[in-house]
Amino acid sequence: LVDPSMWPFLGAMSALALTGGTVLYMHYEVWWVMALGLLGLLCVMYGWFCDVVQEATFDGFHTPIVQISMRYGMVLFIASEVMFFVAWFWAFFDVALYPGAASPELIARKEVLGGVWPPLNMEGKLFDPWGVPFLNTVILLSSGVTVTWAHHALREDNRKHFLLGLALTIILGLTFTSLQVHEYDIASFSFTEGIYPSTFFMATGFHGAHVIVGTIFLIICFLRGMAGHFKPDHHFGFEAAAWYWHFVDVVWLFLFTCVYWWAGTA
Repeated sequence: LVDPSMWPFLGAMSALALTGGTVLYMHYEVWWVMALGLLGLLCVMYGWFCDVVQEATFDGFHTPIVQISMRYGMVLFIASEVMFFVAWFWAFFDVALYPGAASPELIARKEVLGGVWPPLNMEGKLFDPWGVPFLNTVILLSSGVTVTWAHHALREDNRKHFLLGLALTIILGLTFTSLQVHEYDIASFSFTEGIYPSTFFMATGFHGAHVIVGTIFLIICFLRGMAGHFKPDHHFGFEAAAWYWHFVDVVWLFLFTCVYWWAGTA
């Protein structure tokens, strides 16, 4: 067993301060509690992750049995992320498939949306799915190939190809994020214009946030790879990052297919 740690308790307190502070900021514009919670959470993440790296790389605590439990933990975490995105897809399809139904608030959707999907006020404003969205799809799928290449190279103890594949994946991830920022900048609709813009920005925005987190995850793995932390038979830190990145790829395929292509041609 690893040594007792205060990080879980400090992390929970920081998360409580962050969420509670966010509510205070929204209602009373008190920002310092939220900022303090965010700073505390970042410090906890840095300290905790450094301890985990120490335990895994130098102390030898991450035995094959321990790694199994960590794999289960990562699978459950990704499953929770899947359900998070299910909520946004549920909101999207609830109105997309039944644009003329009455909502639980007894507001006639036919009057609000025009009885069609996309809503009438979105006519001529939607993105061309075969423009930037399709380019981003190619980029993200290519990044899935490069991260898989890096994984296979690591398992074969080919450090040069491992770092090269990982670097290409990071570059592709940064390119995807840059193109999405450009897409938001040229968007002809805003978040407050109705149910389509709100679901669009919530789903694609949270996906973009996950891409940023995944890119940071891969950058840390790249730095650890340069330091020689990963071995062909002992590299769960990178394996977890690769799983997370593939999850991001799959979510984007659903977003492109449903939100960009299907909604744009419905």
